[in-house]
Amino acid sequence: MILTDTHTHLYSEAFDEDRQLVIERAVAEGIERFFIPAIDSTYTKAMLELETNNPERIFLMMGLHPTHVKENYLNELQHVEEMLAKRKFYAVGEIGIDLYWDKSFLKEQQEAFRFQIQLAKKYNLPIVIHCRDAFDEVFEVLEREKGEGLFGIFHCFTGTLEQAKKAMSYNMKLGIGGVVTFKNGKIDRFLNQVPIENIVLETDSPYLAPTPYRGKRNESAYLVNILQRLSEVYRMDEKVIARITTENSKQIFGI
Repeated sequence: MILTDTHTHLYSEAFDEDRQLVIERAVAEGIERFFIPAIDSTYTKAMLELETNNPERIFLMMGLHPTHVKENYLNELQHVEEMLAKRKFYAVGEIGIDLYWDKSFLKEQQEAFRFQIQLAKKYNLPIVIHCRDAFDEVFEVLEREKGEGLFGIFHCFTGTLEQAKKAMSYNMKLGIGGVVTFKNGKIDRFLNQVPIENIVLETDSPYLAPTPYRGKRNESAYLVNILQRLSEVYRMDEKVIARITTENSKQIFGI
């Protein structure tokens, strides 16, 4: 059984003490593919080192996270553009709009989101979307950019069934993580109405640890807890879900 963690911040400082052990624990559980989203330029060096140390398992993205869109966002976008021109990445992400912490940079977040979608189209890459308290704003940008060349993953999907259908209409698969195991997560109530072919698995580690680890540091090995819950939701064998969701990830990332 091969599992794919489509979203994990393994370069995070949270793993500085035991990064390789974290990877080994995940591999022991069948997680063999790790897709790594970017945050901003300050993490690029750590991401590249992570890839160098684990070249067969680590697949990097490049992008500017919406919560890191600040006064210097144009310089950050230039870094993203330069990196994409320099070497191979497997997605532009994570990108999007986040209005949970701060609404003062909405205009800049929208501009950065659109610009990075256009970069993804230029390089025929998927996008990986971060959306928090901003479904309407994200959909507004996607509506403008929809059509040929727009595809990817709606990371950490926490919306309604209607929003799930709308996300899928823009050629997005839904990234399902620890929230599906939460008692108040809500998505488990309708997720079986979403075809499994539109689902990929993720942890978003070190964030959003699934039950029974909620509130603790998340890690990729806990993807099996998400798999177990999805097996209950879809009433499907775990091995079948693992196979289909890994195939879905290959369709998106091209590897």
